[in-house]
Amino acid sequence: MSAALMNDAVAELPAGPVFYRDSGGAGVAVVLLHAASGNSLMWQHQIPALTGAGYRVVAIDYRGVHGEPGPYDWSDQIDALVLHLNIERLHMLGTAAGGGAAFQYVLAHAAKVRSLVVANSHGNVTDKDYVAMGKRIRPSPQFDDLPVDFRELGPSYRAADPGGVARWLALSARKPGSEAASANTREESIAPVSAQRFALKPERMVTWARLEALQVPTLLITGDADLYTPPSVLRMFSSHMKTAESAIIPETGHSSYWESPELFNATVLAFLRKHSALISTGR
Repeated sequence: MSAALMNDAVAELPAGPVFYRDSGGAGVAVVLLHAASGNSLMWQHQIPALTGAGYRVVAIDYRGVHGEPGPYDWSDQIDALVLHLNIERLHMLGTAAGGGAAFQYVLAHAAKVRSLVVANSHGNVTDKDYVAMGKRIRPSPQFDDLPVDFRELGPSYRAADPGGVARWLALSARKPGSEAASANTREESIAPVSAQRFALKPERMVTWARLEALQVPTLLITGDADLYTPPSVLRMFSSHMKTAESAIIPETGHSSYWESPELFNATVLAFLRKHSALISTGR
């Protein structure tokens, strides 16, 4: 199934309207959470691979947030949509900021998650030593002032595929929800909202201690040229999540799902297949 066959909709939920793209079907659901710089259209390389392997794909767009700096918590919106779609258990794949959102969601709803893939993400970990490390490798404001493609695409990809860089930039500039079916739902799905609605709840704060206790099967991925989560930081996560698997995608930066989709997809699908087998056991 191609990305063009995804059904776009806005669910009007008690937690607020949520824009999403859904392949439908009877397969086990894989919920995709995009990076802060993107939207659900950025998964165009993953959706055909996942639906072709028999999975149902649900790609969620985050709504705009104005107010205090994050991290924000979209767990209530994500879970409201999961309930709305009658999804009992799911795989979850989040990249970059979506990886942090995935950790927050699984801390709140671990029983609903068959497996978790967190790619190229600093994970929203709040431990003071980790936050201090992040400031050392991404000094503000100098780092934030760099062009977004420099920060989020590796040098090998930028050198080899200028067309791919241009497509990434064009899609990343699209507002979440811009593919909704009607003008009314489109505007409602992207309307700015108060940061308070998405304030991080204490029980969903990501810490090393909570990740150490996490029992959900997890795959950690990064690129060897990722400026946010270099391999040394991935090893830091692995040291706290001793049962987690890890993979480094060569010659990629912060967007390995886009820069090397064939290897990224093969790595993710191999992991999902192992944990989709839980269906037959009733777990």
